[in-house]
Amino acid sequence: MTRRLPLLALALLAPVAHAQTAPAPTPTPTPGGLVVDVEGGISAPMGIAVPPMPTPEVVSTAAGPTDVLGRQLAEVITGDLKNSGLFKPLGTGQLLNVPFAEATAPNYGGWSAAGATALVQGYVRANGNGTLTVGCYLYDTAQQRELARQGYVLPFGEWRRAAHKCADMVYTRLTGEGPYFDSRVVYVSETGPKGKRVKRLALMDQDGFNGRFLTNGQTIVLTPTLSRDQRRIAYLSYLDKKPTIYVYDIASGRQTKLVTDVSLAFAPRFSPNGQWILFSMAQNGNTDLYRIPSGGGQWQRLTTSPGIDTGGSYSPDGSRIVFESDRSGAQQLYVMNADGSNQQRISFGSGRYATPAWSPRGDLIAFTKIGGGFHVGIMSPAGGGEKMLTDGWQDEAPSWSPNGRVIMFFRSTEGGSGVADLWSVDLTGVNERRLPTPFDGSDPSWGPIRAD
Repeated sequence: MTRRLPLLALALLAPVAHAQTAPAPTPTPTPGGLVVDVEGGISAPMGIAVPPMPTPEVVSTAAGPTDVLGRQLAEVITGDLKNSGLFKPLGTGQLLNVPFAEATAPNYGGWSAAGATALVQGYVRANGNGTLTVGCYLYDTAQQRELARQGYVLPFGEWRRAAHKCADMVYTRLTGEGPYFDSRVVYVSETGPKGKRVKRLALMDQDGFNGRFLTNGQTIVLTPTLSRDQRRIAYLSYLDKKPTIYVYDIASGRQTKLVTDVSLAFAPRFSPNGQWILFSMAQNGNTDLYRIPSGGGQWQRLTTSPGIDTGGSYSPDGSRIVFESDRSGAQQLYVMNADGSNQQRISFGSGRYATPAWSPRGDLIAFTKIGGGFHVGIMSPAGGGEKMLTDGWQDEAPSWSPNGRVIMFFRSTEGGSGVADLWSVDLTGVNERRLPTPFDGSDPSWGPIRAD
């Protein structure tokens, strides 16, 4: 059973002689303080230092010695911040040694001289009950003041979550944006030749680590989507020899068929409150959008057009749906109310549009643009401000980070031996990177910030 990751009271984060006792600052940037230019992307990344976290005593744990964990914690935090494209962490050779007694009393002058505008220090300590305590502090080196602090107690095996939580604290405090590092992604792991792929459901942390397979690959799985409470995954499976929608319970590993007695049901998406699953179904030669209670039951038809309506995605408040339809003669994007009323076309550019995904911020819709290849783009829910973010040979199936600032998608390479990998890009379209997965990957679905 997964144990919770409680935040410590600030007073408990003062284990050293020079611990500060002032209240923690507000978690939003303050005028005159450090602020990262989110819109500028990597054009002016902030110099930041994340030295290895010291330990008061080297203790062997099931996850490794605490001094090694202190170095690994710093490496994960550094990786998260660097991958955001907004920070430029100091290299290993530029980092100063931080004794345990200096965890809350930084050498401001030394770090400033080394090129760090911001500093992340902390410590790791083994407790006597099989848990670790990790303290995380953010400092402004120019103004020589503490900006934020948090602490975490967690089982040895979950030490990486403390690093992601620390990186989220730093990111949120310096950008004013919501967190996204302590989150997970469900996707389809692919192996084997292109014409005979083995496809398994897989779950991993957003940085590609802590991955595990949920299905054995004996049947093809496609288009998984993670519920908001992160307890269930809806997906298409050929388990019964014909494609239909199943729901996978992560805790028990139980798979339940959601839609029965139909020839073809696909493209499931959870509603924000988790009560509904939106999907497409072919009936009497026509494909429309439907919704069904997420626990099963009677479905409700939402569209009745003569075209193919599919790829539905809810707005964050659950009041509207964006979907794709070829009712006009080519795949275009439409929005409608959650009950199917007031359907309106929003895309009018050249080419075709597919796999729309409504941002958790509500301000943008990501999509696959088909025309001269497959590209990931964004537009407003009203259809304005269309912008392409990627330029690969075949980029598709965008999924939003919890804070609506980063998009994950999969990129297929050209040719008979081509493969598919997971990639991410931020809203500037500049900070593009490939995620490390053990095998090929496709169909990512990015979940919210973890609450367990």
